[in-house]
Amino acid sequence: MRVGALVIALIIMTASMQSQVTKQSFGKTPDGTAVDVYTLKSGAIEGRIITYGGIVQSLKVPDKNGKSADVVLGFDSIDGYASGPKPNAPFFGALIGRYGNRIANGEFKLDGKTYHIPQNDGTNALHGGTKGFDKYVWKAKEIPHGVELTHVSPDGDMGFPGTLTTVVRYTLAGKELKIEYSAMTDKDTVLNVTNHSYFNLAGQGDGDILKDQLKLNASRYTPVDDKLIPTGELASVEGTPFDFRKPTAVGARINSDNDQLKKGKGYDHNWVLDGGGGQMAEAAEVYEPTSGRVMQVLTDQPGVQFYTGNFLDGTITGKDGKVYQQRAALCLETQHFPDSPNHPKFPTTELKAGQHFHSVTIFRFSTR
Repeated sequence: MRVGALVIALIIMTASMQSQVTKQSFGKTPDGTAVDVYTLKSGAIEGRIITYGGIVQSLKVPDKNGKSADVVLGFDSIDGYASGPKPNAPFFGALIGRYGNRIANGEFKLDGKTYHIPQNDGTNALHGGTKGFDKYVWKAKEIPHGVELTHVSPDGDMGFPGTLTTVVRYTLAGKELKIEYSAMTDKDTVLNVTNHSYFNLAGQGDGDILKDQLKLNASRYTPVDDKLIPTGELASVEGTPFDFRKPTAVGARINSDNDQLKKGKGYDHNWVLDGGGGQMAEAAEVYEPTSGRVMQVLTDQPGVQFYTGNFLDGTITGKDGKVYQQRAALCLETQHFPDSPNHPKFPTTELKAGQHFHSVTIFRFSTR
């Protein structure tokens, strides 16, 4: 009897530890397209993924006392993402593509031909142009521990060559949110996909992120020009406000008299990860001292864009009526480097016809 009771207890405990996935309606876009939300649960962590833009709509994580809080910025309804005066302007939580980050003048050459992408960031093409991956409703299906999203971008979409099929899997298991990207094209193209979640480990809308302790495993970064386009240099972080090789408060040097910080109005730069990409390695760690929450970012990508919410300005009201002020969150976007198609010395973002692209990023949570 004791053995039987122990077996039953273990079965119940194992079941309680396994991820749970549920699906609900999240409303409709202005054109009437239905949007669903998939809720992923693993122990005390809960994530919500909506099919519009593949957005991480919420991510609830316990603090050192076991109290849960939503640690990503966003909106309570589809209206905030898909309509309004600034639809999805900050790209809260969204899947980004075909090309994350900036392409100078919205232009690049591939196989001897010049391609033009709509300029939507001054003269730059940002995050795939005027209608990137973040503004489509993705096809979705439940998978173990998560949801699989699929989007087919036709040849010529936003000026990019090739019909590109992208599959993204969000899974939540243990204390890890895993994002797995896959893609194939029928013509040579360029690709740089990422997720644009804005994190505040104290809780979304709860102050700024200047006290957060950040570590970036990167000895170099890519300086930018006045349009935030990389100059091509891989500069050392040694002796600069960009040195986060040891845990340092985000706000410790953010207002330094530094030309690069002035251009970005804070941190909005790509760090060159010491691992070089290709294999999973820790890119970054963030520690929020009040809550004790810790977030590690692991990736097989060669770079990470660290952004400190410099362009948030108090004009956006997000979840629970919270107003998002400047530096209310930080982003750690795993990626290839900005404007890589125009920098042959950067790791290539070319995806050849028939070639299979695959990449993984993990957000791992703990407390201390």
